[in-house]
Order: sequence, then structure tokens, then C-alpha cells
Amino acid sequence: MAKNPELPLSVGPGTHCGFVALIGAPNAGKSTLLNALVGAKVAIVTHKVQTTRTRITGIGMYENTQLVFIDTPGIFEPKRRLDRAMVSAAWKGSDDAETTLLLIDAKKGVTDEDEKIIEGLKKHQRKAVLILNKIDGMRRDGLLALMKQLNDTGQFSETFLISALTGDGVGDLKAYLASLAPEGPWMYPEEQIADVTLRLLAAEITREKVYLRLHDEIPYHTTVETEKWEERDDGSVRIEQVIHVQRDTQKGIVIGKGGSMLKLVGQMAREEMEEEFGHRVHLFLHVRTSERWADDRSVYRDMGLDFVD
Repeated sequence: MAKNPELPLSVGPGTHCGFVALIGAPNAGKSTLLNALVGAKVAIVTHKVQTTRTRITGIGMYENTQLVFIDTPGIFEPKRRLDRAMVSAAWKGSDDAETTLLLIDAKKGVTDEDEKIIEGLKKHQRKAVLILNKIDGMRRDGLLALMKQLNDTGQFSETFLISALTGDGVGDLKAYLASLAPEGPWMYPEEQIADVTLRLLAAEITREKVYLRLHDEIPYHTTVETEKWEERDDGSVRIEQVIHVQRDTQKGIVIGKGGSMLKLVGQMAREEMEEEFGHRVHLFLHVRTSERWADDRSVYRDMGLDFVD
């Protein structure tokens, strides 16, 4: 990742900085772990698989070490252009980092998707740190058998048992990652927790609310675009966003009877934006039927993904 010359770098005796990529199958808990490692919410978490679409960079501090975490989209068998772009971004995130964490849902065990990711690590000649997540309530003998099965592949340099949701084991993992970080200047100011534009963060917040309220009715193929961002003299910001759906029936579901659902989603998104941004937000949401939004190059550019043919 290239340095941003506009960002002040903190340099001092013994400062360290390391880059860590989080990879895994959809719903392994990568975004939840990223938020736990950073100590703040920088990635959205919903019931839906494949929620993360972009490479979100979270920044965490551990004593004199800055850890730059890359939360990648889940790696799965791609069927559409967006799928291919997301999987490509996930592997690129691993290539760009010094340390790769492979998260596996311990309750599910080793899935076909996990096996394909391990094969991908072999292909990329890359070892990873194995993270068995969601260990809550699991029997010790089952965990030990799962650890042996995975470590017998020879692709893992270390193993951690954690619950990203409760924080169990996350502190030990963070300390270990800090011990691996090479000496060097910090890449970001100490107080910065994410490297993502406010426009994209606002879109991700609204997309999370859509999924949380309508995860049964609205398919994964929905996106949110921040079309206008106007900062006002009183310190507030006016944001106009479009929720793209693929069919008119989905548009009606998002809007709701008399606009009730859209109003609720907007209220939830606005409240979180005000908390995240620290100032008043005037949010205006529109719903648009865009059957081919997933073929629009500008959408990929805004999400920080490569347009994959």
C-alpha cells in the first residue's frame, strides 16, 4: 500500500508498523474481528453472507505498534462480475500484507470453501495464521481435532482460538501480530482508525441498515451509492444516496407502505452517521431500479474494486 504524502507519519525510537490481511469464506466473522482488533466499528456486520465488498482498511494500535488491517471480501466460487472482483480483491489484499489471517468458522468445521482457500494459499506460496472463530460452547476435543486437521496441511504458522463477537482471545491475537510487525514509522496518525472515504463509509452504513431490516426480503445483489455530499456552513452535511435494486418489486419492499421502511432505514443510518462523523447529518434516500448496476464501472471504482471482465 502506497504511503499518502499528506498524512503525518509518526516516527520514533522503536516504532513498528505491520500490515495484516483477513481472509476467509463468507460469514467466517472477518468484519466482526476487524472491529474488535481496531476497537471501533469500521466494517459493517449483517446476517447476510458476502456483506463485505470492498477492501476496508482498519487501523489499530498496540503499545508502540500500528497494525494496518485489510478486511477483504469473503472468498467463494464467483458466478458474476461483482463476485469475481470481490474474490480478486481478497487475494490482492493477502498479497499486499506481511501477515495473512485465515478465519474459519469453528462450528461449521472445514467447508469446501475453506479447502479451496487453503489450496489458494498453496498456489500463492503463502502461509497464514489460522484463526478458529466462534468457539463459544464448543467441546475441547472437537476443537483439538479441527486444529490437527487444518495444521496437517502445513499452511499455518500459528493457531489462535477466538470469539470475535465476545472478544475472547482477541487480545492475545493482537499482541502476537504486534510482535511480528517490523520496525518502522507509522503509516497513519495515531487517532485514525480507518482508511476509507466518508462517502463510502456513509454508503456502507446505509447498506447495513437495509440488510438488517430486510435481510429476508432483499437479495444480496443490492447496493447503495452516495450521489451528493454537501458540507454546510453550520458544520452539518447534506447527503443524498441511492439504494439500487434489480426489480421493481424489490423497490416497493425497500420503500414500504407509505414510505415507512425507507423512513426507518434512513433514520437508523442517519443516527449512526451522526455518531461516526461527529456532526449533524441531513440524509435523503432514493430507491432506483437498476437491473445492470453490477456492470457499471463507476460502481466498482467507488467501491475500490477492479472491474473484472
